[in-house]
Amino acid sequence: MSKISMSIFLLMFSFSAIAADSPAGQFITLGTAGGPNAEVTRSQPAHALIVGSDVYLVDAGDGAGGQVAKAGFLIEQVKGLFISHLHFDHTGGILAVLGLRLQLNAPQILDIYGPPGTEKFISGLLAGMAPAMEAAYGLPGQTWPSKLNVVELVDGSAVELVGASVRVAENTHYIIEGSDQSDLPDEEGYVSLSYRFDLANRSIVYTGDTGPSKAVTELAMNADVLVSEMMDVSLVLEDIKRTRPGMPAQMLAGIAAHLNPHHLTPRQVGEMAAAANVQELVITHFVPSITSQEDERKYRNMIREFFSGEIIFASDLDRF
Repeated sequence: MSKISMSIFLLMFSFSAIAADSPAGQFITLGTAGGPNAEVTRSQPAHALIVGSDVYLVDAGDGAGGQVAKAGFLIEQVKGLFISHLHFDHTGGILAVLGLRLQLNAPQILDIYGPPGTEKFISGLLAGMAPAMEAAYGLPGQTWPSKLNVVELVDGSAVELVGASVRVAENTHYIIEGSDQSDLPDEEGYVSLSYRFDLANRSIVYTGDTGPSKAVTELAMNADVLVSEMMDVSLVLEDIKRTRPGMPAQMLAGIAAHLNPHHLTPRQVGEMAAAANVQELVITHFVPSITSQEDERKYRNMIREFFSGEIIFASDLDRF
């Protein structure tokens, strides 16, 4: 390595010594919007799990890199990424995270965990990044290696981290439990995952996008914290009719057919939290976004019909 490239490397690497003050076993809601529409006050779906001094992203929607910085961490500190599913609102920020790690000469390998199709997805990102990786900083003999390790997970998979155990359940974002799915193409991509993180001081379950699911309820059993998505499907459909009056009826019916079984209504969130006997319920991935105390009160009352524990409507950068 030339003196110039070594100087750049040391300059970039020196920033990785800066550590954010964060207790172990913390979950940060980096982005609490529900996609795919961009929001003014909420970033796209992304979260950070803090285990000791290690940072793991849990989904990484558009803007995740900036939200990591707002939370007080550096991209180089991100040791791993857990992807719930491959919809773009949960993955749109991954290219930026990978690219910034290259520019900053992040020294460690990034472990990426996700459902079947993740390896193909990451390979496609790397193919698009190839010209920049080859050019690097334009110095002779220098390129940027990817430094990635991709692991595809399925229902029942387990991952051991330093200071945490991770368990995986396939949820119902693409399927309806117990129904005939024979009409779905037999190929990668039709899997969505939920994660349970068992830490030294607490257990945290992240639903990702899911509809009602016995598997997720079992995964969350007796957890300290359940981080759940939530959608008011009726309001979403009303908004679509209002903003897209020319949408064909068949297309609208298709949207409804996806939203109703593949996402959780407020009451269904309450039912899952109660059945799983969790201590604290953290709501994120709001569709539509909660913009008033009246909205929050309405949804809280719906959840309260079933769940008597603590209910928190998360904002971006909240810590749990």
